[in-house]
Amino acid sequence: MSLKSSTNVSANTHELILEISAEDFNKAILKAYQKEKNQIQIKGFRKGKAPLQIIEKYYGEEVFFDSAINEFAGAEVFAAVEEAKLDIVDRPALEVVSASKADGVVLKAICTTRPEVNVPEYKGLKAPKVIDAVTDDVIDEQIEAARKRQARIITVEDREAKMDDEVLIDFEGFKDGVAFDGGKGEDFPLTLGSHQFIPGFEEQVVGHKTGEEFDIEVVFPTDYQMKELAGEKATFKINLKEIRTQELPEFDDEFVKDVSEFETVDEYKADLKSKLEESAQKKADAQFENYLFETIINNLEGEIPECMYDQKIDREIQEFEMRLKQSQMSLDLYFQYTGMDLDDLKATYRDRAVNEVKLRLALEKIVELENITVTEEEVENGLKEIAESNNLDVDQVKRIINVADYEMDLKVGKAADIVKENAVVDNTLAQKEEEAEK
Repeated sequence: MSLKSSTNVSANTHELILEISAEDFNKAILKAYQKEKNQIQIKGFRKGKAPLQIIEKYYGEEVFFDSAINEFAGAEVFAAVEEAKLDIVDRPALEVVSASKADGVVLKAICTTRPEVNVPEYKGLKAPKVIDAVTDDVIDEQIEAARKRQARIITVEDREAKMDDEVLIDFEGFKDGVAFDGGKGEDFPLTLGSHQFIPGFEEQVVGHKTGEEFDIEVVFPTDYQMKELAGEKATFKINLKEIRTQELPEFDDEFVKDVSEFETVDEYKADLKSKLEESAQKKADAQFENYLFETIINNLEGEIPECMYDQKIDREIQEFEMRLKQSQMSLDLYFQYTGMDLDDLKATYRDRAVNEVKLRLALEKIVELENITVTEEEVENGLKEIAESNNLDVDQVKRIINVADYEMDLKVGKAADIVKENAVVDNTLAQKEEEAEK
């Protein structure tokens, strides 16, 4: 096969014209015949014994053309892509321009190439970095959560039910005086304020005591799943059998010793404050980084082939399917549970895929502009970390991953660092965005 021409026909689209000589084409036809003849039955010949010329006479000269051309459509086409020095991002689309035993074959390969993008600005970008204050109220909320985790449930009999209590009830629902299906329960535990039941139900249990029997009136939501009840009034007869509540432990030194490695309340609070401040800093750093990268994505210039987004979405779905399998669920079963189909799932990944492809292209462009390199030591150290975290040796990792792609990952990481290190904190941007939302 020989490359006859290479033409840029549009943005990210290249056309290659390739030729297969008559001699090579006829050799490929003979090879296809040898591979497929055992499947062909011609009258007067045993199966697989008919000569090539007889089969061509019977089925036409082109009978083995497709198989013969496919012999060249793999490695040879990609060799032509390499000769043309194209960086392609999708499998070339092939078209047979002409084919004959006398003249050989002319093929057209339409190649989608990696886009040339421009990053107008990536140093000196402005972004807000607002660190949430760790106030006494924030610390108290965390302490209250810790107390609730250690709470014990007790039965109360000396007061009415209130929000956040758990009540044990029997109930039965009636519409126009007639009990309806699915409206009855016995010894049902219900946390008041959990919104487990339809609006108005839990609120009307509040204020009643253990042992009381009473009616409550409700109206089913108009979008209720049982259409015969949607928007309808109903009466529920309630028997309140038990009221339970949480009893929280005292927050003192003994509590601290039980739930932590500290001895005193002051030590516990100091550690809690330090951890909350660290978490607030990490959150602010992440938001700062996301703002910078969103700015780069929004300012990126260049036409990006749709196939790059599609490929990213497909990879995300493959990873999602693997996670489902780890949970003993198939993608088909997931679709049954959710009512989604493959197109719906792809749509959920669309925005993220677009942003990730754009950001990667932008950072790779910065790698080029900054002439970023990585050393062999950096690559080896990174591969060792991957090996150790997956209980593999480095040689196994090298067989599993594409080392060249990993090197680019390291370079892209350095490009991201350049963006962050040269960025400017500007909290007026956050204020402007808040004002714009009002």
